[in-house]
Amino acid sequence: MDAETIPLRLGTRRSPLAMAQSGMVAREVSRATGRPVELVEITTYGDTSREHLAQIGGTGVFVSALRDALLAGEIDFAVHSLKDLPTAAPEGLLLAAIPEREDVRDALVAREGLDLETLVEKCAGRPVRIGTGSPRRMAQLNAWARSRGQEIETVPIRGNVDTRIGYTHSGELDAVVLATAGLNRLGRSAEISQHLAPELMLPAPGQGALAIECRADAPELAAALGALDHLPTRAAVAAERALLAALEAGCSAPVAALARLEEHELRLEGVIGTTDGATLLMMSTTGPLPLDGTAEQTARALGHALAARLLDGGAAGLMGERV
Repeated sequence: MDAETIPLRLGTRRSPLAMAQSGMVAREVSRATGRPVELVEITTYGDTSREHLAQIGGTGVFVSALRDALLAGEIDFAVHSLKDLPTAAPEGLLLAAIPEREDVRDALVAREGLDLETLVEKCAGRPVRIGTGSPRRMAQLNAWARSRGQEIETVPIRGNVDTRIGYTHSGELDAVVLATAGLNRLGRSAEISQHLAPELMLPAPGQGALAIECRADAPELAAALGALDHLPTRAAVAAERALLAALEAGCSAPVAALARLEEHELRLEGVIGTTDGATLLMMSTTGPLPLDGTAEQTARALGHALAARLLDGGAAGLMGERV
């Protein structure tokens, strides 16, 4: 069997969303390399634990088993949801490509297809029960409700997309909040009641983006995977992740960030809040971004600068235990 017919082994989590995302990447990699790609399903601690993400730390729980398999040579490359990826670069591994980002927004999936405003009105006399396992979403939902003199009960939930949407269909919850990108990739966008604009709900750092990782000692594969890289997306998420890293906050902290390229400038927004929504610290910054070999470094500097301002504004006291 010659090298061109030997399948590349792509490591993926077993969840339907991870399999859908990895399948998309597999097809692109096969086109770019001319080689077949086979999916290797790997169970992570985050998939088997029944604890809420905030309890088990969040950072790396969906990633470490895939990285172990990569380093052991059991797979050739792995696909991660970028927002699950710890900000510290692992020794021996390389972030070979970040494909063009999907929709960054969060989505409300509510009973009767209601939007958030109407849902709150219809539940007059009792708090709207909204399911989410994310402290970031809890903080911003509760802040939105407080600004209107209303109350929302955020209910911690785990499970795959079907399980989460099922809480709404069963009537156990009035709504759940999920990432639009995941629903789109699963072909479930018709179930979205409302896209939550970044002005209401700023997304998680890296939300909507995928990360393709391989071993650092496989330069030919890394170069081939690099054909899937999208420089504007890589720069944007570099700024968001640099902010997260500088805050020393894990992916389970109530931190939101979104970088958007506007002509030749990168605008970065950051939000940190308490989960009850009582305090929400919001700041933004803009800087020039040449789309060349310096883009990632320039974007990181922007992220570090905004993090410093947020810390000066009292961010550390809003995050709880830092990592």
